[in-house]
Amino acid sequence: MTLDPPRRGLLMLLMALGLTQSDPVKPSRGPLLTCTCDSPHCSRPTCQGAWCTVVLVREEGSHPQEHRGCGNLHQELCRGRPTEFVNHYCCYSPLCNQNVSLVLEATPTPEQPQVDGQLPLILGPVLAFLALVALGTLGLWHVRRRQEKQRGLHSELGESSLILKASEQGDSMLGDLLDSDCTTGSGSGLPFLVQRTVARQVALVECVGFIASDMTSRNSSTQLWLITHYHEHGSLYDFLQRQTLEPQLALRLAVSAACGLAHLHVEIFGTQGKPAIAHRDLKSRNVLVKSNLQCCIADLGLAVMHSQGSDYLDIGNNPRVGTKRYMAPEVLDEQIRTDCFESYKWTDIWAFGLVLWEITRRTTVNGIVEDYRPPFYDVVPNDPSFEDMKKVVCVDQQTPTIPNRLAADPVLSGLAQMMRECWYPNPSARLTALRIKKTLQKLSNSLEKAKVIH
Repeated sequence: MTLDPPRRGLLMLLMALGLTQSDPVKPSRGPLLTCTCDSPHCSRPTCQGAWCTVVLVREEGSHPQEHRGCGNLHQELCRGRPTEFVNHYCCYSPLCNQNVSLVLEATPTPEQPQVDGQLPLILGPVLAFLALVALGTLGLWHVRRRQEKQRGLHSELGESSLILKASEQGDSMLGDLLDSDCTTGSGSGLPFLVQRTVARQVALVECVGFIASDMTSRNSSTQLWLITHYHEHGSLYDFLQRQTLEPQLALRLAVSAACGLAHLHVEIFGTQGKPAIAHRDLKSRNVLVKSNLQCCIADLGLAVMHSQGSDYLDIGNNPRVGTKRYMAPEVLDEQIRTDCFESYKWTDIWAFGLVLWEITRRTTVNGIVEDYRPPFYDVVPNDPSFEDMKKVVCVDQQTPTIPNRLAADPVLSGLAQMMRECWYPNPSARLTALRIKKTLQKLSNSLEKAKVIH
């Protein structure tokens, strides 16, 4: 079966979300169960697997369809709660899925207010509320205008070392995320997720561009597919191969990628919240460039989640995973604290610094730009081994060379300083994702002010 380019790109994104057999979860090796098999992909009335499944799926604009089969992969889907789109049920005895019927969660219907004909009683409070909103908006405009005048024009773009310093009051985690005017970079707009109990319960909202869901069976295993928007520019790696950047575009890519990483790292509480997530395989190939030239982070197949409520950390059997070229020194020399979730966030920061290096290398300064090269291209082979990277990063303590030409541009000099702070040998000394995001936003705002002045 041949796929057209847009659909092929969508399926590549599905693999990045961990919904195909590229997911690193190993199949169960226990005794197999005989289960009822009733779906378009069943060749026999029964199948064998580690457990039996019943999946009720409703696509937009169609009626729910129920499928029965066997499961060998993605056992975490068995713990998902039913939603208005999918209900996944697992059981563990022979033919236990034969007579099981599932229902989807009902979509709440807002109650219609009853109008009793007393129009003045209704319009009075509404008009009073609108008047208060108008007064509040006017007052807020005056306050912001006064703050801008008081702030003045003291800062200069060249003071990147001052820009990169953290405020003494610290980082306001959730408040800064919710008050931000940038997208999260994970493709979801504001940091607000609605759980769909798929892709390890990493959630999606309408801004991701939900198109359809599908279920298939291959080798007696059930696969759930989620189709989202196709990003025509491809990965940041591909984009940098063919495109040189101006400093403003480089900053735009960096800010949006930092917003996405900060959104992954923070835990959001509430009924529509999300756990804290560490990516563990951050690189330019796993960062997509959207049509508006903002980045979003993809391929969460190796991600780990942590929730303060349960204090549960799922890292799999091998903590040394990811792309060797982007591994932090504590991963290469196996000194990482595998029981500490913060350790995995620190490895993401190391890799993010390397992504920034790739972006700045392709940025034009005074008419000079370099060809694309991956990090450490000049000291390791094209496919480096663990030993190659360990010698360069841990023994020789080398980091990619930062070109001197970056100092001539205020944006790129700020990014250069940020790279150095992402590559500290001591993991706990590295910048946090939220600090990176706030610093880049401040740099971007300063650039916008300079345009207004000129």
